[in-house]
Amino acid sequence: MGIAIVTGASSGLGRAFVRRLDELGGLDEIWGIARREERLRELGEQLRTPLRPLALDLTDEGSVEELAALLALEKPDVRVLVCAAGFGKFGTWQDMTLGETADMIDLNCKAAVAVTAGVLPYMSRGSRVVEICSCAAFQPLPGLNVYAASKAFLLSYSRALRWEVAPRGIRVTAVCPGWIRTEFMQVARDTKNGRTVRHCLLPQRPETVARRALRASHLLAVATCGPFALVQRIAAKFLPNCAIMACWEGLRRL
Repeated sequence: MGIAIVTGASSGLGRAFVRRLDELGGLDEIWGIARREERLRELGEQLRTPLRPLALDLTDEGSVEELAALLALEKPDVRVLVCAAGFGKFGTWQDMTLGETADMIDLNCKAAVAVTAGVLPYMSRGSRVVEICSCAAFQPLPGLNVYAASKAFLLSYSRALRWEVAPRGIRVTAVCPGWIRTEFMQVARDTKNGRTVRHCLLPQRPETVARRALRASHLLAVATCGPFALVQRIAAKFLPNCAIMACWEGLRRL
């Protein structure tokens, strides 16, 4: 049974990936992972490909173990894994609670690695792993500090993992887009100082990012999926971090 697994599938970019995988076809089933089961079931009713809703909170180790047990039981051929679960919070170190910080690290880093490691034994030659990072991963970002750091971790992990699984014929792609029109902003602003970043410049549609990311995952190690993120990636290679952060300090106050 050839399947795709998408985390964060109930909304935003994860939902767009599920829809795009359904459009491309060739899968026996899509496993959608998210906390909100009702949204997953609603999405499944709109697809041609059968969607298996897995209502799991990936910050809970028990949920990751539940996924591992299901994989061991069914032994599917996982053709595509998309780790899209994640969130960010606006604010400086003094604006965020310890819980917000820990949850960000747990979901953006720990859960992504745990899910990937759990799924890889069920992937074969030609399979693809898509890790949703961010152009925030390319440099430190004051006011978005922990989120950017968590995505930098995931970018580094993804690039090294690509080399580790290459002998098995599995491709890993770190997707690093800019702002996307999703619920991200609403969640990010729900902090003590949610106006730390005032506006999202040049946001993309999640459908556009999902389409470009899946196309790029056949070849590229890192996909920016848009001109703004591409410029940011290039600038981070040639300019010192202090210069990038100074530009960011101005942009986030616009």
